[in-house]
Amino acid sequence: MKILVAPLNWGLGHASRCVPLVQRFLDEGNEVILGGDGMSLTLLRRHFPKCRYVFLAPLNLRYGKGKRQVWAMIKALPKLVAWAYKDHVMLQAVLREEKIDMVVSDNRFGLYTSHQSQTTNPSSPITVYITHQLHIFLPKGWRWLEPLVARLHARIYTRYNKVWVPDYEEPEKSLSGELGHPAISHQPSAFSNIEYIGPLSRFAQSTNCKPQTTYGVVAVLSGLEPQRTMLERELVARYRDSQEKVLIVQGLLNRPNTRIKRGAITIVPYMGDEELAAALKGAKHIIFRSGYSTIMDLDALSLLPSMGKSGGASIEFIPTSGQPEQEYLAHFMAEKCQKS
Repeated sequence: MKILVAPLNWGLGHASRCVPLVQRFLDEGNEVILGGDGMSLTLLRRHFPKCRYVFLAPLNLRYGKGKRQVWAMIKALPKLVAWAYKDHVMLQAVLREEKIDMVVSDNRFGLYTSHQSQTTNPSSPITVYITHQLHIFLPKGWRWLEPLVARLHARIYTRYNKVWVPDYEEPEKSLSGELGHPAISHQPSAFSNIEYIGPLSRFAQSTNCKPQTTYGVVAVLSGLEPQRTMLERELVARYRDSQEKVLIVQGLLNRPNTRIKRGAITIVPYMGDEELAAALKGAKHIIFRSGYSTIMDLDALSLLPSMGKSGGASIEFIPTSGQPEQEYLAHFMAEKCQKS
């Protein structure tokens, strides 16, 4: 099979969780074409330099500087709609040039085809939509709109042949909680094309790496600007006079991979999977945004159960301001790990 894999360029999480999928496809003997834009496509190309790639519609969004992002997201809606339409058009151009058997879209809304039935049109590729948010949380004051937003989101993913949720199917084992296992009151009627495929982590092949204990504190940054830079500055200020060695990974693939020293702090734009996994497993304290891909990575490295317990690394989740999904996941994981 020839498979196009295209993640959303919104931080690096969507691309990083596609890494094990691409590897699985390649191991099965398939040809994989990478698609996308920005740092997400850069990340996949670095992991799979031998794969061909195609550029899709660029998405350049920014958060606001404040604690609430509602108006920033409302103002971004026209841009998101235009981006999805352009992505859809560009996909049709790719399909005219390539005989694609499957399109795997990680939250790129426009990568569906006009023919959803393989029976009526066998030449149309199977389309797959990856998401962990069947239930989308909204900020306080807007939550009465969540059932409507769930139906609108369902209108997007029911255009695809399959919806893959990267989580355990059993709610008691879930890493996404209500995001991937919504309450009945929030469930759209059309759930027939949803499959739970288990967590996806780029560290799936790094679980047996030897811990690297150079750094007592490891912070991994991600997400949209200016919130990413704001958190970096906060952490530099926090650990300026630290007696413990601190590593800050900026999550910036578009910069030269040089190390900056500021007292006990070492700042690097990015790290390879093996090197980062070793640093995380050897740290005493880990700092992350509470994005879902991060949680899957920590689960793959068996670091989540130690959260809040003595004898293991403590984990500090810092949700992006005004992002209800991350606020929910931070609270959900704190409760889950305390019960484990």
